[in-house]
Order: sequence, then C-alpha cells, then structure tokens
Amino acid sequence: MKHLFDELSYNVSKITTQKYSTSFSLGILALKPSIRNAIYAIYGYVRLADEIVDSFHDYDKEKLLKRLKSETEIALTERISMNPILQSFQETVHQYSIDKDLIDKFLHSMEMDLQKIDYNSELYNEYIFGSAEVVGLMCLQVFAEGNKIKYEELKPYAMKLGSAFQKINFLRDLKDDYQVLGRTYFPNVDLRTFDNDVKGEIEKEIEQEFKEALIGIRKLPASSMFGVYLAYKYYLSLFKKIRSKSSNDILNARVRVSNPEKAFLAFKSYVRYKTAFL
Repeated sequence: MKHLFDELSYNVSKITTQKYSTSFSLGILALKPSIRNAIYAIYGYVRLADEIVDSFHDYDKEKLLKRLKSETEIALTERISMNPILQSFQETVHQYSIDKDLIDKFLHSMEMDLQKIDYNSELYNEYIFGSAEVVGLMCLQVFAEGNKIKYEELKPYAMKLGSAFQKINFLRDLKDDYQVLGRTYFPNVDLRTFDNDVKGEIEKEIEQEFKEALIGIRKLPASSMFGVYLAYKYYLSLFKKIRSKSSNDILNARVRVSNPEKAFLAFKSYVRYKTAFL
C-alpha cells in the first residue's frame, strides 16, 4: 500500500506549489504529465526550507533548518520519510539521479540566510548559485530524463535562468528583505542610497541572463520546453513591470503580476510556442 503514501506525498508537494506560486504552478501544468510530479517535489522541498528561514520568526530557525538537513540525509539514505514533502523529494532524487552536491549547495545557501552577511561579489554569486541555480539544475536533471549529454549541454543556460529569476526576486522583495528580514543581497549596495542608476545596472545583468537563458529553453526536450518557456515569460513580465518603476517605488511596494495578466500571458505564450515563434 506504499503507493498510496507516495500519491499523498506528491499531492502535498503539488498543493504546496499551488499555494505559494501561481506562476510555477501554471508552468508545471504545461510540462509533460509524466514529469510534473518530480518538479512539484523539487519545488515543495525548496519551499519548505525557504519558509524556515523567511517566515518562522517565532521559532529557532537554525534548529529547524538543522533538523531539515538531518531529515533530508536520513530520507535519502533510507529511501523513506514520514514527512510527505521529503518523501516525494527523495523519490524524485533517486528516480532522476539528482546530484547530492546540488542539495548540499542549496541547504548551504539557506544557512547563509540565517546569518547577517555583508555581501561582496563572491558571496553574492555563492548565494545565488546555491539558492537558485542549483534548483534549476535539479529540474534540468528531470527534464533531461537521464540524458547526461543533454544535461551538460543545457547546464549553463539553466544556471542563467535560475540566476535571473533570483535577481528579479531580490528586486521584487527588496522592501521586505530589508525592512523585515534585515537582508541586503546586492553586493556593495547601500539601500539608503539605492537609486535608479544602481537599479539600472542590476537590470542590465538580468536582461543579459534572460537572453542567454532563452537560447537554452529553445533546446529543451518537447516534454519540458513550453512549461519552462511559460515560467520564463511570467518572470519576464514581472521584470518589465519592475523596470518601469523607480528605485523608490520598489523600495516601498512589492510589484506583482495579477492572475488575469498571467492567464492572458499563458494564452499568448502558447500561440507563440505552437507557431514556432518562441
């Protein structure tokens, strides 16, 4: 009867994804059905860790994260966990031979979030690699479905897409990260003097990463291409909104794309995809 528990576990990861991210949920729905559960499992796991460091302010975050890290090790070793999100994640890790080093790097970045760090360029890149780029690489190992040659070919592009997504998140969440969590990720940037010039330099980096990432998206297998393209378009839309705002605007309000806008964007993206204008 273990299949019932596995089904429940993947459903919990799916519900977690739907609860926290409309964009990724719609993107996952555009994937081939056979790989959707694996991506839900990856998102559910990284969301669980992210919640610990971002939201559980009345609890010992360091203790909780250490517990998650320990429980992850046990789940991967024993191939079972009574935590449904961990159960679906370990199943996915083993099914798609996801590199353990990627998981370790991700958890390391979550540990960095528990410290007060003055980010320089090296630490900034280290954090982005662990918090975002490796998540893209985990997903890519699912998309490649065991094809190591395809994985190595697309690896640089997946990293660029993950980096672009994370930098957009940094800009979108600038207000809460700084005022609530006391974090500033951008290296050598003092938010007290954050202006349109500084914002513009960050946006140039993101724009270039988006251009490079699209090259890789076009090379993805048909089973995942449209789903990843849809997530790309959602974030591109958010990026354009952020770009249209002043530095003062994004310091004082969180920019978002409404659900009706996302629905219209999904329709337009599907038309472009089906007519080979991707």
